Amino acid sequence: MNSVLSEPATTAAEPTQAPATAGAAWRVYQTVSTGPVSENELIERYLPLVRNVVDRIKINLPAHVDADDLYSVGITGLLAAVRKYDPSQNTTFAGYANTRIRGAILDELRRMDWCPRRARAKAKKIKESINTIEQRVKRAASEEEIRAELGLSAKDYAKWVEESRPVCFVAIDQPGENEEGGGASLHEIIADQSEIPVRDRLEQEELMQLVARCIEALPPIPRKILAMYYHENLRLAEIAAVFSLTESRICQIHSQTVLSLRAMIQRERDR
Repeated sequence: MNSVLSEPATTAAEPTQAPATAGAAWRVYQTVSTGPVSENELIERYLPLVRNVVDRIKINLPAHVDADDLYSVGITGLLAAVRKYDPSQNTTFAGYANTRIRGAILDELRRMDWCPRRARAKAKKIKESINTIEQRVKRAASEEEIRAELGLSAKDYAKWVEESRPVCFVAIDQPGENEEGGGASLHEIIADQSEIPVRDRLEQEELMQLVARCIEALPPIPRKILAMYYHENLRLAEIAAVFSLTESRICQIHSQTVLSLRAMIQRERDR
């Protein structure tokens, strides 16, 4: 292991009293130092160990996994190691911390894993069967041979393949490449489904302006009925009471007004 990560030499000298605030950090450091040390100092001292563990794990991970995220998780593992390390177990702190850091990172990777264990197991069995067949027949394995090796029907095998189909991860914030060697990121290129296109938004605004002009051209009573019904959210019975009319009469005026508006809008569009 790198000398930066190795355990410092233990000395016989020992301070007469450990600071009360040092807590578990003091128990750790009394095996590696002659003076008191804080928890933060211990973490800072062993940060290179976190980077070492992350670099070794990152080699076997796909490109979309962010090493900085794993580094942050590794620091939490180091913090847990500092707080829980027991020198009486006769293990070096570096070895104990390495285990805790690696465990924290692997737990996070399992949490991030998109693939269910059952699907991963099926993919592994298919791969092993292909390797076995190809070593035996010295050529590429056919689908029939793989199914026979696994003891699956054509339908079941197709289902296994579908479940274990690999997924390609794409970083949408990573800059794209064009003929000049650079370009916008996918985050900037992919359309936002919640965003209304400019053309549709302009057409909607024009329609709203047209509807407003047509409403202004209505007689006073129909115009007031529309305002009370759609903007003030009054019921037809309440509107009828305002105008001293029956509810059925208000309903009739409302329906006729809506039909008139549609005809007016259609005429304006046809011009």
